[in-house]
Amino acid sequence: MADDLKLAPPVRRGRTRQVYVLLVVVPAVLVVAVLRVGGTVTGTGGAAGGTDRAHAPSGAFAALLLALPVMLLACHLTASAFRRLGQPAVIGEIVAGILLGPSLLGLLWPSGYHWLFPARLTAPIDNLAQLGLVSFMFMVGHELDLSAVRGRGRAVLAISHVGVAVPLLAGALLALGMYGTYAPDGMDFTAFGLFIAVAMSITAFPVLARIIAERRSAGLPAGPVALSCAAVGDITAWCLLAVVVAVAGHTPPFGVVRILVLTALFCALLHLVVRPLLERTLSARPWSRGAVLPVLFSGILLCALATDEIGIHAIFGPFLLGAVTPRGCAPVEWAVARLRAVTEALLLPLFFVFSGLRTSIGLLGGPRAWCWCLAVVLTATVAKWGSSTLAARGCGLGWEDSLSIGALMNCRGLTELVVLNIGLDLGVITPTVFTMFVVMALVSTTLTAPALALIARLSPGPRAGPCPR
Repeated sequence: MADDLKLAPPVRRGRTRQVYVLLVVVPAVLVVAVLRVGGTVTGTGGAAGGTDRAHAPSGAFAALLLALPVMLLACHLTASAFRRLGQPAVIGEIVAGILLGPSLLGLLWPSGYHWLFPARLTAPIDNLAQLGLVSFMFMVGHELDLSAVRGRGRAVLAISHVGVAVPLLAGALLALGMYGTYAPDGMDFTAFGLFIAVAMSITAFPVLARIIAERRSAGLPAGPVALSCAAVGDITAWCLLAVVVAVAGHTPPFGVVRILVLTALFCALLHLVVRPLLERTLSARPWSRGAVLPVLFSGILLCALATDEIGIHAIFGPFLLGAVTPRGCAPVEWAVARLRAVTEALLLPLFFVFSGLRTSIGLLGGPRAWCWCLAVVLTATVAKWGSSTLAARGCGLGWEDSLSIGALMNCRGLTELVVLNIGLDLGVITPTVFTMFVVMALVSTTLTAPALALIARLSPGPRAGPCPR
């Protein structure tokens, strides 16, 4: 076969040079000539406006290209450092946001802070952070396993509801003292007090689940009971937050009822229509992995739009969709894993930094503000940890497991930041109150791992049996 192949005859150098000059050099010279002639022509189509449109976006985009690597690398480094200290990675990411914000970078190097995070970057960073937030809320809903709640019965409901009701009361009482000094101008006490109460009752279900997995304590009574209690408690707190959003929007009573009815109808639609449809569609024929991810992400965005239009926050739609999305389906689990990788590595760090940019420790400059901050931390910790511990003990668990459940339920982490940002966006709280509660979220979450280790070390005795039904 090689003999049949005929090699092309060699091309002469002179001909190659002529072709190059004719088809490369001559067009290049003509392009230069056309540009020079065109430079003498006066345009009539709003040249000044065209210049503004060309330069303004490029400057913002260049600033974003500089800020994004700084934010991502800072979150990664601090998360790794805190993970080595035995803390959840989320603590390091929250700290990274605070360090890059006005609390440290803006204090030590104001010009560098404003150069790195100019005002025109607020909207792009916020939009990217919100994408990460709605994706995260979908995963929170997808990780909720209410079958564990059914298996443990009334004890889990009692512990979880006590862990919500007592902090709600403590938060409402604390709001009475804070209202006159720290409430926004024109904000009525109902919305302010209800928001403070809800912020006190939050438990970070995703962070709690990761702490339990890292400590390999899920096989102990405290592990699954705490997870089940956090699941029920978070659902209760999110429902209350939806009411806060409606009340804070100065919606009349009929409007609040309308929002609640539409929310109930949306939940019914997801549970009675979307869930069976997903199950039938996924089981009817095999789906490629690449097809599920864009469909799933589109559903997340549409559900976020739906709940936002209803009048509650956009995070509720993805949360509800995650709760009804079938589990155990290989293409769905693959898509969720890919979504989690992108969200946790790239998008959520932007939310932490955005929260850090809104946190200014300098607002707590006086002794009075720091005393109120300490009061927020102590009230939140005692109310959540103490009530959950006593409820678990009253349900028949031993002191070690009861104290462990209390420590786990006191973990607030990222979920608290989500709630606080909603309150700040709605104008229910001031930046000063926002900063106080960010400090509370950091302290309560940081306490969890050391508290569990201390409880295990000080309680070598045998544990109680499984949680009664």
